[in-house]
Amino acid sequence: MACGLVASNLNLKPGECLRVRGEVAPDAKSFVLNLGKDSNNLCLHFNPRFNAFGDANTIVCNSKDGGAWGAEHREPAFPFQPGSVVEVFFSFDQTDLTIKLPDGHEFKFPNRLNLEAINYVAADGDFKIKCLAFE
Repeated sequence: MACGLVASNLNLKPGECLRVRGEVAPDAKSFVLNLGKDSNNLCLHFNPRFNAFGDANTIVCNSKDGGAWGAEHREPAFPFQPGSVVEVFFSFDQTDLTIKLPDGHEFKFPNRLNLEAINYVAADGDFKIKCLAFE
């Protein structure tokens, strides 16, 4: 995967929302959006997989604490299509991150690191970010 956008010093607070709009590559296999403190401390590793790592049309979520991965969570909803432009919304509080998908489906992932702010966002894989917005 090619290295994509990395943004730091964001200071996203609980209750605030990060909106990510981007374009999925026409031949997409997977892409990643990471949110957290830095690359070794991620409260959310969001990884839609079209056909990668033995998964097809599955969203895999995880966390990373001090460089160590946690237990994977697989979300069956998969509203992504190769070659499309999509928006995903992320918000969080002390206990959970809420992820709102392009089709309106929403799910929660635990805030395992108990982060009080999200300072780091990185995108990688078959996805080109067009807009990052804070709401």
